[in-house]
Parts: sequence; structure tokens; C-alpha cells
Amino acid sequence: MTDTLTINSEIALAQAQKQLAEQWRENKYLEVEIRRKAKQRTLTQNRALHLFCQWLADTLNEAGLDMRKTLREDVEVPWTQASVKEYLWRPIQKAMTDKHSTTEITTVEPTDIHAVLSRHLGEWLGITCPEWPKRDQEAA
Repeated sequence: MTDTLTINSEIALAQAQKQLAEQWRENKYLEVEIRRKAKQRTLTQNRALHLFCQWLADTLNEAGLDMRKTLREDVEVPWTQASVKEYLWRPIQKAMTDKHSTTEITTVEPTDIHAVLSRHLGEWLGITCPEWPKRDQEAA
């Protein structure tokens, strides 16, 4: 018989320990496989990512750094939330996590990606990257 235990809280941990102890006492033999899985980013983090991308687009545009001046010289295109996500955020995310979609990143990875992007833009363009949005912040 195979049981799968998901332990995602202190209560679930205590219940799993109790269940394992009961199974041990009953059978005197158990095989346990432990798989560690980082929690997928939350919907709140997804909204924060999109808000951050919009803020960064605004920051770059206000500094006169359109996509042509930032990425390539053949066409003048203002930054948008979508273009920041696609051309700035996603390449760093892919390099750091080997994940293409933002739906695949964990709850801790956005902070790490933001830090790298912020440092890069500061060193490369002298731009102060917007802070990561706080839970109660919304688009203006």
C-alpha cells in the first residue's frame, strides 16, 4: 500500500509523524521517500511581478532609455509591462532557474531575480530599479 503525505505546515508535519509512528508500530517496516518541492509562486507574487515590470517600464521610459537605447538601435520602442517581462525579466529568470514561464517559479525566486536585474541595470545603465512591490501596493 502506498500513501502520499503532503507536509506543508506544522500541523501537517505533526499528523504525518503520528501516521508514520502508527504504521511503524503496526508493520515494523516502512520505506519512506522524501521529495522536496519548492512552493510555486503565488497569485499575489504574480501581480507584484506585473506591477514591478510596469514600474520598471515607466522608470526606463522617463530616463529616455527606450528599447532601442537599451536593447538594440534599429527601432525606437517605448517599454511596456509586457516588454520588460519578456526582454529583461525572462532572460534573467531563465538563466537563474532554467524555467521559461513565470508560472513555474517558486515563491523565493522572484526576489532573487529582482536583485540580479536591479544590480545589472544599476551597473549597466545607472538606473535605480524600482523596489519589489509590497503586498498592499497597486498600480496607480
